Amino acid sequence: MACLNRRDLGLLVLRVGTGAVLAAHGTQKLAGWFGGGGIEGTTAAMEAMGFHPPKHSAVAAGLGEAGGGVLLALGLATPAAGAAAAGAMAGAVAVHAPAGFFAQGGGYEYSAFLGFTAAAIGLTGPGRYSVDHATRHVFDRPWMVALAFAGSAVAAAAVVGKRARGRVEIDPDTT
Repeated sequence: MACLNRRDLGLLVLRVGTGAVLAAHGTQKLAGWFGGGGIEGTTAAMEAMGFHPPKHSAVAAGLGEAGGGVLLALGLATPAAGAAAAGAMAGAVAVHAPAGFFAQGGGYEYSAFLGFTAAAIGLTGPGRYSVDHATRHVFDRPWMVALAFAGSAVAAAAVVGKRARGRVEIDPDTT
């Protein structure tokens, strides 16, 4: 194992594992694979969760998870992939937050873990065993990290904020 760099091998394992989980969840939303609801079922779920417009939200969540996951697994455009997946997971955290932290009670533990892991990979970089490395990091420049994460944070804040504003209940006694 002298010729293999342990750090880069660890990043490969982390990228592929995290990317595969995210891609599987995203394809549930987009295509109905692995027992998912597909775009129609995800659209209905997004509407029930207070995301508007629900179909756009379903597509964005599915693409953030599936696209971000595939790109993370490949180690391609790693900053954008990590930021996209982390942004999608921020929406999932917002949905699960009222149930508390632990996933066994419906909480946000799992979504947060996937989001933090994707963000960490996007910030750290893909390692030597990646498409980014093979292409001399043409899609993995330092300025791309800042741009991808700033864009993802703004988009996630806008989506989660719009959902929160739409979920405010009107007191019938005050109207």
